[in-house]
Amino acid sequence: MMLGRLVTELLQVALLVGAAPLFVGWVRMLKCWTQGRTSASLLQPYRDLAKLFSKDVVLAENASWIFRFTPYLVFGTTIIAGAVVPMLTINLPLAPIADVIVLVGLFAIARFFTALAGMDIGTAFGGMGSSREMMVASLAEPAMLMAIFTVSLANKSTSLSHIAEVMYSGQSLLKPSLAFAFIAFILITLAETGRIPVDNPSTHLELTMLHEAMVLEYSGRHLALIEWAGMMKLFLFMALGSALFFPWGIAISDGPLEIAGAGIIILAKLAASGIVLVVIETGLAKMRLFRLTEFLGSAFLMATLGMLSFFILE
Repeated sequence: MMLGRLVTELLQVALLVGAAPLFVGWVRMLKCWTQGRTSASLLQPYRDLAKLFSKDVVLAENASWIFRFTPYLVFGTTIIAGAVVPMLTINLPLAPIADVIVLVGLFAIARFFTALAGMDIGTAFGGMGSSREMMVASLAEPAMLMAIFTVSLANKSTSLSHIAEVMYSGQSLLKPSLAFAFIAFILITLAETGRIPVDNPSTHLELTMLHEAMVLEYSGRHLALIEWAGMMKLFLFMALGSALFFPWGIAISDGPLEIAGAGIIILAKLAASGIVLVVIETGLAKMRLFRLTEFLGSAFLMATLGMLSFFILE
C-alpha cells in the first residue's frame, strides 16, 4: 500500500515537472490567438529551457553563495510544494504535512531568497525588483492566508487532502464564504504568479518589471531553473485552486485506473483554467505599481468578507 502511494507521489511530481512548460505553452498559444498573432509551438518552452541549459553560466565577481544557491533552492521548494498539493489523489505519503500554512511558507522561502539574490549583485534593477516583490508579498500573503483560512473554516481543517475530500463529498458546496474566497484566490493567483495586471512575464521594460528585474543577472542553467520553477508555480496555483474549490476527479483510492483518470481530468481542468487566465489577461492592462495596493487590498477584503459571512450566515 505504501509502495503504491510512493509511486503515485513520484508520478505527481513528474506530472508537475513535465507538464508545467506545456501548460505555459498552452497559455502563450491561446494569448497569441486572442490577439490575432501567430503563435509558437506548444513545445516552445521546452526548447527554451533546453537552450538555457546548454549555455554557460556567467557570474558577477561579487556574487556570493546566495546568488549561486537560490536557483536550486527555488526549484527544490517548488517541487516540495508540488508534492503536498493533492493533484492526482488525496492519499499521498506527504498528506499529514500537506497543510496550507506549510505551502504558503514554502512559497515565502523561495520569494525571500529570490529577493536576496536580486540584491546580492548590487545592480539598480535587482534592488528595485526585490523591493517591489517584497511590497507585493506583504499584501498578497496575508490575503492568501485569509482566503485559505476561510476555506479551512468551511471544511473544518487546514489539511489540503482533508479539504479536497470534504469538498468532493459535497458537504461544503454553495456557501457564500467559499464564493468570496474563490474571488480572492483568483486575484491572489494573478499577483503570486506575476501575471497581468500585476506583472507582465514577457516584458522587456526594466522600469515596469517586478519578478523579472530580480533575475536579470542570471544566465545558463541558473536562469533555466528559475524559469522552470516559475512555470511550475503557475501550474501549482491552478492545481491548488482546483483542489480547494473544484476537487472532483481527484482519486479517492490508489487504483491505477483511478490515478490515470485523475491525471486526465487535472489536465483538462488546467486547460480550462488556461482559457480563463488568457481571457483575464487579454481584457486587462498592466496597472501602475501604486495601484497594486488597491488590487491586493480588494483580495484581502474579499477574503475577509468570506470569513465574516461564514460566522454570520453559516
